[in-house]
Amino acid sequence: MGRDTMDEQTLREMLAQVKHGGLTRRRFVQALAAAGLGGPVVGRLLGAAGIAAAQPREAEFTPTRRGGGGTLRMLMWDAPTLLHPHFGRGLRDFTVQRIFYEPLAAPAPDGTFVPVLAEELPSRNAGTVAKDGQSVTWKLKRNVLWHDGTPFTADDVIFNWEFAIDPATAAGTRAAFDEVSRIDRIDSHTVKVIFKKPQPSWDTVFTSGGLLPRHLFERVKGAGAREAIGMVPAVGTGPYRLAEWRPGDFIRAEINKAYHVPNRPFFDQLEIKCGGDAVGAVRAVMQTGEYDFAYYVLVEDEVLRRIEQGGKGRILSIPSSGVSFIQCNQTDPLREVDGERSSLKAPHPLLSEQSVRSALSLLVDRVAIQEHLVGRIGQITPNFLNSPDRFRSRSTTWEFSVEKANDVLEQAGFVRGADGVRAKDGRRLRLLYQAAANATVQKVQLVIKQAAARAGVEMEIKAIPASVFFAADVNNVDTNVRFHADLQTYTVFTGLDPQLFMAQFVSWEVPTKENSWTGRNIVRWRNAEYDRLWRKADVELDPVKRAALFIKMNDLVVQKAVVIPVTWRNVLHAAANTLAGIELNSWDSIFGRIAYWYRT
Repeated sequence: MGRDTMDEQTLREMLAQVKHGGLTRRRFVQALAAAGLGGPVVGRLLGAAGIAAAQPREAEFTPTRRGGGGTLRMLMWDAPTLLHPHFGRGLRDFTVQRIFYEPLAAPAPDGTFVPVLAEELPSRNAGTVAKDGQSVTWKLKRNVLWHDGTPFTADDVIFNWEFAIDPATAAGTRAAFDEVSRIDRIDSHTVKVIFKKPQPSWDTVFTSGGLLPRHLFERVKGAGAREAIGMVPAVGTGPYRLAEWRPGDFIRAEINKAYHVPNRPFFDQLEIKCGGDAVGAVRAVMQTGEYDFAYYVLVEDEVLRRIEQGGKGRILSIPSSGVSFIQCNQTDPLREVDGERSSLKAPHPLLSEQSVRSALSLLVDRVAIQEHLVGRIGQITPNFLNSPDRFRSRSTTWEFSVEKANDVLEQAGFVRGADGVRAKDGRRLRLLYQAAANATVQKVQLVIKQAAARAGVEMEIKAIPASVFFAADVNNVDTNVRFHADLQTYTVFTGLDPQLFMAQFVSWEVPTKENSWTGRNIVRWRNAEYDRLWRKADVELDPVKRAALFIKMNDLVVQKAVVIPVTWRNVLHAAANTLAGIELNSWDSIFGRIAYWYRT
């Protein structure tokens, strides 16, 4: 079956055959793969059709007792600053909190879900997912204890919803719960989530970040929640409990002897050294062998190949949903209005013009960036939304042409001055371009700056420490959310369902002083057509029609050059040759199944 013959009717007929036993899951997966559609598509389509998800593959190593593995030593050059599932913004914070906190279910590598704190996955067949998509019932695992010995119950689940939706809390997870009308406590270990309207993506609630214990955090929800970070201990249900925590510097965790999975975890203790640089981290694993694991190896491919010759470790490459891109600020970062810069009341004097943004898109030499800097870390992409496969547009294109960029700017009235920099109506085409401090990222900035200069665009490059750039501190003006620059670049990752991911362009998600800069529309773009498409996708239960809506959203932000996609990323980690059991999962934290890691 070829790509061209995989139309909507064929897909529906095949799903019906799988559901009624006429076609095996295996053959269905093979057919979609032949049509160019990957594992995540399978999971979402089967789930939408009410077909049971696959169970997680059994680990090769089957321990007979808990612990005994000694200390696992790890490095995180992109240093986490928060151990809180509701407040962390950067990937490093989300990744590390999963060691301690757990969700009801987590995404598996094939795009389905596996239960974690839930006894089983909800399903239409079992009657725990309503046929109208308006509710889902979760049955919780019994005999689960928080790290302090308190039982985990339905009250904890309900509390996390209450914590997130309280406007005074200003939680980063609030958007995930916006469509929840209420949560009913059926019994001590059963909850029913009722939505405000039929939900095509019911499985986005309680399936990403971990859950907080009600008995410790109830007193600090609301206005005091953010100030209480660090004052309340990180007590979760995960395989390890926090023993020592120096933000941005060091984490030590000890085995959870009461962990709810028998004979797990293997290692007795975790030591995570934070900070430093990516090159030094990967060398400490692959050349000197001082450490067992280095998180998120963001290193030029040429340098990485030399380090690999050390022979003591290997690179783990995980195809991801991440996209590295450039944001074009739609507001003026220099003008202050009512005590706020990058305010909606002050449109950007240059980047509000489509012609300027389109010219900048033509000035990104993606080939040079991919071949000489990124290498195996990623591939060139014209799309912002790249994964899962069924949401990726096939109609977008990219081009690098300084000549065309010059033509676009010339026609828009931007004329070169004596110093070569273009200007229009007294507005010089001078832009501040910021990013997190990283050797590879700064070289990417430099490639773009050099091309821009050839088109009469002057760029100033700014590098901000990653711990500051991605900080959750809303009062820090150097964060990517405050966006006190004209352009900025970084990488973002979507989940299995892109509804929340694409909410970063809806009009009501703009971060402002009024909402404590918690909005997700960092680029501060507003477009009525985009809002309409997003709202329609939010209630569309047909998975094929819904995918088409997300493709239209992607095409709109790319064609308007609100964001400029550069590379579709792979996430690389370095692991010692003796470290095994690591699940290469595009959709969950690399530490999501750290209980199953072991040493050979």
